[in-house]
Amino acid sequence: MKIQLIRNATLKIEYAGTTILLDPMLSAKGAFESFAGIQKNPISELPVTVEEVLEGIDLVLVTHTHEDHFDEVAKERLPKDIPLFCQPPDLAKMKKFGFTKAEEIESEIVWKEITITRTGGKHGSGEIVKHMGAVSGFVLQAEGEPTLYIIGDSIWVDEVEQTITNYSPQVIVTNSGGAFIPGHEKNLILMNEADTMQVLKKAGEAQVIAVHMEALDHCTVTRASLKKIYALENLKLGTLHLPLDGEMLEF
Repeated sequence: MKIQLIRNATLKIEYAGTTILLDPMLSAKGAFESFAGIQKNPISELPVTVEEVLEGIDLVLVTHTHEDHFDEVAKERLPKDIPLFCQPPDLAKMKKFGFTKAEEIESEIVWKEITITRTGGKHGSGEIVKHMGAVSGFVLQAEGEPTLYIIGDSIWVDEVEQTITNYSPQVIVTNSGGAFIPGHEKNLILMNEADTMQVLKKAGEAQVIAVHMEALDHCTVTRASLKKIYALENLKLGTLHLPLDGEMLEF
């Protein structure tokens, strides 16, 4: 299995002979509105061209349709006949966008010998979570491949812990940016450093890939701050990966 971080939560995954694009945010730097009143988003450029991102993809997976996970460029540039899987609340949107092979994953689907299971989570806590909408994660399983758990936009909650217990994934992707909504700074909508450490402690021997950092103006966690906390926790070396934009990891 190979996982390339494109930027933010956008991943290009080579798994069981297929290439999967996850949560495509393909806009140029500064193309859409600020989330925190600091600067326009994204705050970093794509490390490769849109053409390179789209090259060779067989399937698109979308955890939810917030703009930092599925943007206008993705709507325009993705082939309208590409297989695309999303959560049930987003299927009508995908059909409206013109994706003729969009399908919902209610619980589980098997596609080209890959079992994809949709998982739950909470995109924040307190009052703010009511306004964030539904979000999902995915577990990917296939013969001869590591079990991959993509947590999606969630804080550390029971659903996430239970998924790790149930599936014992060898590789876990965390969205660890510690993002906030102005006026609700105490109720983060993504995992922060402490939440990511909870994943690592629960994950055992799993490799944890932390992404969704340094690409949006409302994210508070950086690769450096997460690396510092990880070192202080004195956890098993080698279990946390902090890929740079464009970097490829192989498992």
